[in-house]
Amino acid sequence: MTTESTLDTALSTLETPLHPLDDPVRTSLRGAHHRFAEWSGRIGRYDPEVARFVGHPPVLDEQDWADLANLLGPGGITGLRGEGHEPPPGWTILDRFGSVQMDGSGLRVAHDPDLEVLTAADVPEILELIARTEPGPYAPRTIEMGTYLGIRIGGRLVAMAGERLHPPGWTEISAVCTDAEFRGRGFGSRLVRAVGAGIRDRGEIPFLHAVAHNATAISLYETLGFTLRKRGTLTLVQAPA
Repeated sequence: MTTESTLDTALSTLETPLHPLDDPVRTSLRGAHHRFAEWSGRIGRYDPEVARFVGHPPVLDEQDWADLANLLGPGGITGLRGEGHEPPPGWTILDRFGSVQMDGSGLRVAHDPDLEVLTAADVPEILELIARTEPGPYAPRTIEMGTYLGIRIGGRLVAMAGERLHPPGWTEISAVCTDAEFRGRGFGSRLVRAVGAGIRDRGEIPFLHAVAHNATAISLYETLGFTLRKRGTLTLVQAPA
């Protein structure tokens, strides 16, 4: 396993994707998020306290599977992007589901001074909101990946969104969620547009991911100006125990 101190050596074995969004985890770990990176051969992952994402080649060979097992540890679980992943003996496929990647080049952004910039001190509340709304994975140090904005009602955090993966020239908008009793007030739209405004200020383009069956979320993103870039499959696998 390699860390930041030997990152340059590890990167020499990595192929270059056709587009930064074709391999958003590894392009993030090679660039803006290199401080969070752990590598084993061609497989890269985030520090698990930051995010539980693994980056990998489109097709994993025998050595890649061994390196992935090395990073995950016995019984470790991760999601693999792409089609046709068939792990070697000892691995378990836990689930497969569709996903979409959406391009925010057309997102209509707007700064919103009434939104609160969340900090590490807000993480306990953030994790409680994530647990109630289940927008996707969020770890104790995910907040270090970028700017997160929130909305409070009566001092209580009821909605949030922020920045996650950061491939060159792009930033992912993620953790878009609103407490059930406060939905229908446009909080999600405000947050996405405001996070997008910060991304645009850096000269970058927003993008995001959603599970393919979440038609409500996808429809919202389309009304804000996102367009479908790519459909894909996420395969959830567990390493040998």
